[in-house]
Formats: sequence, C-alpha cells, structure tokens
Amino acid sequence: MNDAFQDTRPRALSVSELNHQARHLLETSFMQVWVEGELSGFSRPSSGHWYFSLKDRNCQIRCAMFRSVNQRVRAAPKEGELVRIRGKVTLYENRGDFQIIVEHLEPAGAGALQQAFEALKLKLFNEGLFSTERKKPIPALPRHIGVVTSPTGAAIHDILTVLARRCPGIPVTLYPTAVQGQAATADIVVAIGRAVAHNRADVLIIGRGGGSLEDLWCFNEEAVARAIAACPIATVSAVGHEVDTTIADYVADLRAPTPSAAAEKISPDQSIWLRQLQAISERLQAAMGRQHTALENRLLQLSTRLKDPRRSLQEKAQRLDGLDLRLSRAMAQLTQRLHMRTDYLQQRLAMQSPNRQLASASERVLRATTGLNLAIQQTLKSRHEQLDYTAQTLNLVSPLATLGRGYAIVKDHQGKIVRHAGQLEAGQAISARVASGTVHARVTSCDES
Repeated sequence: MNDAFQDTRPRALSVSELNHQARHLLETSFMQVWVEGELSGFSRPSSGHWYFSLKDRNCQIRCAMFRSVNQRVRAAPKEGELVRIRGKVTLYENRGDFQIIVEHLEPAGAGALQQAFEALKLKLFNEGLFSTERKKPIPALPRHIGVVTSPTGAAIHDILTVLARRCPGIPVTLYPTAVQGQAATADIVVAIGRAVAHNRADVLIIGRGGGSLEDLWCFNEEAVARAIAACPIATVSAVGHEVDTTIADYVADLRAPTPSAAAEKISPDQSIWLRQLQAISERLQAAMGRQHTALENRLLQLSTRLKDPRRSLQEKAQRLDGLDLRLSRAMAQLTQRLHMRTDYLQQRLAMQSPNRQLASASERVLRATTGLNLAIQQTLKSRHEQLDYTAQTLNLVSPLATLGRGYAIVKDHQGKIVRHAGQLEAGQAISARVASGTVHARVTSCDES
C-alpha cells in the first residue's frame, strides 16, 4: 500500500545547497582573473571595505575589496574611472550575488603601460642585457663624472650638491637632454653618444627626478636601454624616487634609487668601512627580498589549495555591513513614524475632552450591550426553529418511515440490494429488512412479470 504512493520525483536542492554548489563551481573554474571596466556605484561604509560595480556597454558585475587589501591602493578610485582589477570570482551565498573579491586595483591606462614594461623587460632579459656578468665595475675613485639629464631639473642640482659635499675635487660634465615627452628618447640616446665621443668620463649618471609612470616612460624605451647597454663607460641609472623602477635600472651597470643616491654611490666617502657595510646591507636586503618573494609565492600556492579561513570573516563582514545599513534605515523610519504618531496623539488629546469621551464610550457600551442581548435572543429562536424544521424534513425522507408503511429492503446472500427478480434464483438465501428487525428466507421461485 505504501509503495503505491512512494514519491518518485527527483530530489530538490535547497536554496543554500544550490548557492553553495554554484559558489564552489565558480571558485574552482576561475581561480584568478583580470577584469577591466568602468567603476560605478562606489561605496565605503564605516567598516572600511569598498563595494562597487564594474561595467561596460552591455553588462556589469559587483565587486568587493576588503579593508586589509584596499589599504595598499595609493588613492581611492573615482566614479566612472576606467580600472583593471585582479581577483577571485565567487558567489555571496546569503543573497545569491555573483561577485569578484578584488585583490588588486589599478588604473586601466597604467595597466597597459605596465604590460608593455613587462614585455620589454622579458625580451631584454632573454637577450642577456640584465646579466650581472656583462655589467662593468664602478670605479672606486672616478676621475671624471658625466651626467645625462635635464639642465633645468632638480636632478642635476641634487647630484652637484652631494658631490660638492662628499668629494668636490671630481670634475663633472653635463650632457643636457630632455627627460620627458616624445622627443626625450632620441635626445637621451644622442646625449649618451656625445659622452662616449668625448671620452672624458669614466662613470656616467643617467636619470631624472620622480614622476608618474608616463613621465618616466622614456627610460623604459628599447632605444634608451640598448644605448645604455652598448655604452663603454660604466653607467649608473638614477631615475625617479625609491619606488620607481625602469628598464634603464636593469640594463645599467648600477641602479640608484634617486639622483642624490647615485652621487652618493659613485663618490668616495671618508670611511671605506661604511661603504662595505652599505654593500653588505644591500646584498642582505636583496637576499631577503628574494626569500620574501619565494615565501609569498609558496603561500599563494597553498592558499589556492586550502580554504582560506578569512573568506568566512569577509563574508560575515559583508553581511554585517548590509545589516548595518538596513538597521540604520529601519531606525530612521521608526523614529519618523513615532514622531508622527506622537504629534497626531497630541493633536487629538488637545481637541477632545476626556470626560466627554468617557460619557460617549459609556453610552456606546450600553447600546452595544442591549443590542447584543437582543441579537442573542433572536439567534437562539432562529436556531430552534431551524432545528425543528430539519427534524421534520429528516423524518419525511428517512428510509425507516418508508419501512413503517409495510415496505422491506431485500438483500441477497452477498449483502447486495435486490431490485429485480432476475437477480435471484430458486433456493437462494435472502434477507429482508423491515421496520422492526430482519427476516431471513429462501427463494422458492422467481417471476419477473
């Protein structure tokens, strides 16, 4: 009996199960993606997390960048700005929202230049232009220093100031050039050629002050890199500030973080031990950087294989932000409603006297009590009349009344009611229900006439 009603329909997933499976499928299919688009709907709640959308002409996708990550971004993005992001595709299970957890954000233009930078860097690396074996040693006590930079920039002033302080006896020759703009690339190549043709300097500083990636781009051009690599004079690249790195830095025989630092590195100091200590410190920092990079890569590999416990905290933080916004709106609406209700009650209280309200209420209660008693009496009378009528009707249609007039209900041996004589055969047992009791008999003959 139970098997006949067994549910054979396929098992239905719960909403939580479906969202969990969808999230797992997204995260395993898209481990890490780069996406470029226009930033829209940027918001930064009190938690410090960033929420926004990336869109193009046809579609958009929601993004979340948590505070521990967005603190590394130099400046918050602006509405409508074209940006490139790197992150993980996932699903916010509580709302079923398809989104990207952003791990890196940069302007789209800077991203394109960075790609060109990396492409040229890889090309020159494969050609061996970055190899330490080809780099020339920097003279410990240079006889003449050449400087390739702008004659009006801060770089030449910083270099001359440091050299005058550390070793003013070394002669310096400036080879002027533009260090920014489309014409700067050719100017820098020509200036390096003039320094080689003069054959005076035994070390050549090439650089300028800091600036944006676009400002420093001439030092990332292939022509400048090859001119530095082919220069027979020992070269020092001094482009930008501490955080700036260009192709010229990799090709030159020595890289200095700033023009002032370049002058420091090539000019002799009063203490040779201090220079040795500085060299040891630089090698240690480089080794630590390589070790840090290796450990960071290892951690990234492990994070892709293990479930990150921070993800749950990030989702709870995101959900908490949503609840915080909802609570703030609800509290504001409730406060507004309470103020409106209080004003309304105060107006009614001022307009109506309590004594008059009590008298009116007492009168309404009296009228209601009288009407209720009358209604109860009428309802009871109506129900009694309806019950009598129903009893009479039931007696009229009852089969017992019919049997009382002499009729009987005949059944065969199987308990079926006999309506035609043809249903019975001679000798068959029958029973007849009369008004009072049941009669059992046997058929002697049947006549259907």
